[in-house]
Amino acid sequence: MKHYVYILECRDQTWYTGYTNDLTQRLKKHEEGKGAKYTRGRGPFKLIHVETFETKTEALKHEYHLKQKKRSDKERYVAEKRSLSQND
Repeated sequence: MKHYVYILECRDQTWYTGYTNDLTQRLKKHEEGKGAKYTRGRGPFKLIHVETFETKTEALKHEYHLKQKKRSDKERYVAEKRSLSQND
């Protein structure tokens, strides 16, 4: 089973960071207004970033780490990850 940490951009330009083991279903829940309390009423959403982990523990630790960052630090992190993946 894969575990995902994702970042959504909400309609109001805020970012939400979350964890799931079923990304498609989780995104559907957010769109239906049944996802996290923070995202209710903030859709539609744009999926900004996704990372995959082998274990739930790794994913939850990474989610916590990202949630501690300021928005500017998250933006820098996402940009770095994108540039790394384009260089592969």
